[in-house]
Amino acid sequence: MRIWIGIIFALLFTSVAQAQTLEALPLTLDDAIARGLMTSHRIEEASARHDAAAAVADQRHATALPKFDLLAGYTRTNHVPNFVVPYAPPDGFLVVYPDVPNNYSARLNGQFPLYTGGRLEALERAAGADRAASVNDIEALRSDLKVNIAQAFWNLVAAADAVAVLDESLTQMEAHVRDTRNRLDAGLIPPNDVLTAEAQLSRERMLRIEAAGGRDVAEAGLVRLVGLPAGTTIRPVLPDAPSPSAERFDDLMATARTNRSDRKALADRVAASAARSDAAGAGKRPTVAVAGGFDYARPNPRIFPRKPEWNTSWDASLNVSVPIFDGGRTSAETAEAAANTRAAGARLAEFDTMLTLEIRQRLTEIETSRAALAAADDTIRAATEARRVVNERFAAGVATSTDVLDAQTDIVRAGLDRTQAIVRLRTAQAGLDRAVGR
Repeated sequence: MRIWIGIIFALLFTSVAQAQTLEALPLTLDDAIARGLMTSHRIEEASARHDAAAAVADQRHATALPKFDLLAGYTRTNHVPNFVVPYAPPDGFLVVYPDVPNNYSARLNGQFPLYTGGRLEALERAAGADRAASVNDIEALRSDLKVNIAQAFWNLVAAADAVAVLDESLTQMEAHVRDTRNRLDAGLIPPNDVLTAEAQLSRERMLRIEAAGGRDVAEAGLVRLVGLPAGTTIRPVLPDAPSPSAERFDDLMATARTNRSDRKALADRVAASAARSDAAGAGKRPTVAVAGGFDYARPNPRIFPRKPEWNTSWDASLNVSVPIFDGGRTSAETAEAAANTRAAGARLAEFDTMLTLEIRQRLTEIETSRAALAAADDTIRAATEARRVVNERFAAGVATSTDVLDAQTDIVRAGLDRTQAIVRLRTAQAGLDRAVGR
């Protein structure tokens, strides 16, 4: 007896655990966007590229600063005869080049560019512009991801609504099939009416299976975008319907030119290309640099005569380099940078023209989607009333089974049309927010 009680408790515990596992996760659109932004691999990649751009900017800044190196070395040489010259007493000779097989050296070396024709400054400006562009790239990716998540969210809502509409339709159709069978048994209708109703029921079951498959695909897409474990079941929590707003096209264009992160990134890259053009042109100008160092060596080659002793020395120099002929290399680099600047400017101008088209398209989609939603609501009300009347007429024996099926089909189509209109409206609104940089 105790064994059976244990088995029952184990089965109950397993069923409860499975029910908790299969419980749908409630998810709002804002939560989905927050999760997606936090777990996106594309944003992580863009952040890494920003870190690389920031490191390059630090490198360019460091090239304009003094550079110091500490060098040390040891050299072992073969033995050589001492080179001596006659000298006054008491020794009678002077060792000019002694045999010193162990040579030690240490040097503190310093370099500082005084004038580079503006090359280093231009490269630093270009690196700074690239760093700013990488920041705007991240923001643009975030905006794109928000739109993608919103589209996936509303696709899931549409698929779930389609399943719900078809479930309700199946309930109505099953009841109608039972009614037609009862009427056939009573001899009130011919057999073909039953077959027609059963065929329509089979078709709606097929549509229900397709809708369930579409819902699973939409759910899997949203799960991937928000970084949830594969197989997670989501229950979308719908936000409040946004109030319609009349926004002027000129105001939207002005907002987009100011707020669009991808447009800012293009403008930054135009500035970076112009700075690189300046850096390339600086190759035709002279450069001036200072250098110096402090030596501590045994023996010190600057001390004569050579002695196996530790001695110090220093040096300082001013170096001027004037380019005379480089085979056209600088001119070619300047031409390349200028061409890249023109290309970046043309891409920015093209972006502005596409921005105009995108905003007009989103506004048109919102307007048409609102009209479609209103039409779908009217159609649902009319189809619902028509089905009620047809059902009453069918019950009175003055309407055919085909009339009932047609009325039910109109209800299904109207419900699906309304769902699609809502999805198109929400998606168009998300696209407009993306277009204007909100």
